Amino acid sequence: MIHEKARLSVLTSLVAHPKGLVFGDLKQLCGLTDGNLSRHLTVLEEAGLIAIEKGYDRNRPQTVCRITAEGRKRYLEYLKVLEQVVRDAASAAKAASLGSTRLKMA
Repeated sequence: MIHEKARLSVLTSLVAHPKGLVFGDLKQLCGLTDGNLSRHLTVLEEAGLIAIEKGYDRNRPQTVCRITAEGRKRYLEYLKVLEQVVRDAASAAKAASLGSTRLKMA
């Protein structure tokens, strides 16, 4: 769920803004259309990763999105897994490089 590019962007933006972001600001940060962002927010909200609050600011409708405690936990777990994948890939690349260097020397 988190690995999808737009959802990862949304969660990363919300982690960086713990008090939440107004829909328009989140849309701009993520480079998404209204409809696209709305759909991803619905999926993330249904999964319990974000909370959406609808209200008013100076008599104008306003939607504020916040990451939930569960969302923050799952996001950080995802980052740990991603970091391990990168470390494993770097180790494999290094081993392959050393192996090809040894073959050239022989």
